[in-house]
Amino acid sequence: MREQVILSMKEQKRLQVISELEAGRLTGREAAELMGISVRQARRLLAAYRQEGVEAVAHGNRGRAPATRTSAVIRDTVLSLARTTYQDYNDQHFTEELAEQQGIILSRSTVRRIRRQAGLDSPRHRRAPRHRRRRERYPQSGMLLQIDGSSHDWLEGRGPRLTLIAAIDDATNEVPYALFREQEDAAGYFQLIRQIAASHGLPLALYADRHTIFQSPVQDTIDQQLRGEAPQSQFGRLLTELSIQLIAARSPQAKGRIERLFGTLQDRLVKVLRQAGATSLAEANIVLARFLPAFNQRFSKPAAQPGSKYRPTPSHLDIEQVFCFKHERTVANDNTISFAGVTLHIPPGPDRISYAKARVQVRQFLDGQVGICYQDRLLTMIDTEQQAPVRVGKLAAVPLEPPPSVRALETQQVTPHRPPVAKKPHKPAADHPWRKPYKRRRVA
Repeated sequence: MREQVILSMKEQKRLQVISELEAGRLTGREAAELMGISVRQARRLLAAYRQEGVEAVAHGNRGRAPATRTSAVIRDTVLSLARTTYQDYNDQHFTEELAEQQGIILSRSTVRRIRRQAGLDSPRHRRAPRHRRRRERYPQSGMLLQIDGSSHDWLEGRGPRLTLIAAIDDATNEVPYALFREQEDAAGYFQLIRQIAASHGLPLALYADRHTIFQSPVQDTIDQQLRGEAPQSQFGRLLTELSIQLIAARSPQAKGRIERLFGTLQDRLVKVLRQAGATSLAEANIVLARFLPAFNQRFSKPAAQPGSKYRPTPSHLDIEQVFCFKHERTVANDNTISFAGVTLHIPPGPDRISYAKARVQVRQFLDGQVGICYQDRLLTMIDTEQQAPVRVGKLAAVPLEPPPSVRALETQQVTPHRPPVAKKPHKPAADHPWRKPYKRRRVA
C-alpha cells in the first residue's frame, strides 16, 4: 500500500487546476496563468499527472535530505568542543576558532543553531540597544584616540590582577598600542603615548575620562592665577608639551568605543592568555604584543578619508626630558631638597656654588632615575636602590646604565630624612635683668 501524499496549499491549488485541464474545462494557457508557470511546464505537469497521479504534483525533493545539511559527525564534533574546550566562547568567536584551529568551516548561524538545539546558550548575552545619538567618527586616523584602563582578572587566577591600558583610533578602530600594568597609573599612560609616538606619531587629540591622572584635582595657586595658568596633572603637562589636546568625557557612553574594546578583549584576550599559559605581568605583555596585529587585522576598518593626521615628534624635543615626571622644589640653605621623604644633595655647579633659595625641578624618568635640573640644565642624577615600579613622586628602581640622551654628572648618596630635634626653651639666669624687680624712675 502506497503512503498517502500530503500536499501543501500551493500544491492543492495546482492539483485542482490540472484536474480542470484534464477534464477539458480549461485551456493550457488559462491553466498556466492560474498556476503562474509557462504553458510548456503546464503540459509537463499534465503528462506527469496522467502517469503518476497525485504524486506528480508534490515537489520532487520531498523526503530527501538536503545536500547542504551538516553531517552528523561534524555536528557531534561541534557539540563536543562546545561543551569542553570552547564552553565559554560566544557564537562568533567559536565559529572563528572552529575554522582556524579545527578546520571546520561553518557559518555563525549554523553554529548558533547547533548549540541552541542542544540547549547550549551563548555565555555572553548582548544587551538590548538603547536609543542614543550616535557621534560621527573622525574622518582620518590620528585625529582622535580614546584611551582608558581596564582592571580585570586577565590571568584567571594564575597570576596577579592586572590593568590593561590601551588606546583605540576613533576613525579606524585600530589599537595602536596597549600594555599591562599592575594598576592604572600615570607611568602606564606615559609609556602608552611614548610607544604610539615612536610607531605612529603624535595624535591631534585624546579622549579620556575625568580621572585625576588626566585632570589635576587641586585648586590653582595665587602664582598660577597671576600667570593665568590652570593646575595640571603630570599627564596633562605632558600633553601640553606635545601639543596634544585632551578632551574630557562626561559619561562612559561618550567613550563607548574604548569601552566596547575592553568588552571584546575581556572575552578574547583572556582565552589567548589562557592558551599561552601566561602567569605574570611580563608574560602577559609578550602575549599581548603577538595578539594585537591579528586583532587589528580582524576588527579595524578603513577611515572615511585616506591619509593620516599623526604628527612626527618635533626634532627639538628631547624625548627623555619630556616623558618624565617633573616636580618643583625650593633648595634649602644647606643646598639640599626634600623629595619622597629623603634629602637629596645638590653639588656645586660650574656657574654657581650654592643654589640656596633657588627653584629647581626634580625629574623622575620612566626607567626610575631621578635628576635635578635648574633652568632646564641637568645638575645631577640620583641613583636609587628601591626595587619598585615607577610611581609619581616616589623613588623607583634604576637600570645599570642611564638613559642614552641624559648625561650622568655625578652619583649622589641618598641621605634619609631625619626629623628635627625639639630644643628646650631657654631659661634666664637668676641675676638676669629681666628677673630683677622693676623700679620706676623719678623725673626731676
